[in-house]
Amino acid sequence: QVQLVESGGGLVQPGGSLRLSCAASGTIFRINGMGWFRQAPGRERELVALITKVGNTDYADSLKGRCTISRDNAKNTVYLQINSLKPEDTAVYYCYANLQVGALSYDSIYWGQGTQVTVSS
Repeated sequence: QVQLVESGGGLVQPGGSLRLSCAASGTIFRINGMGWFRQAPGRERELVALITKVGNTDYADSLKGRCTISRDNAKNTVYLQINSLKPEDTAVYYCYANLQVGALSYDSIYWGQGTQVTVSS
């Protein structure tokens, strides 16, 4: 069993910052890519940021310059720092991990349960 548990969401004022965390636990042989998606009401889920095992990153255009993704491989944890938050950043944020549960297993994607981020005054 693999679990991804997110934390750090909440209500933030416009212009504020927050840091989301997502820790993977369970039977894990190796975690390859990790990242974050978000889904606002009435919209499709969209990629926010991703990070490879060796630390290469990519970001959604709408968040470049305001967002930093990082990971701690020893803790199987990925982080997302977002600055200068805007009301349009309001969404449920989901983390994912592309991982192997065994040495001979294929990569599979696991998702967290989501954490609400609301940007409002």
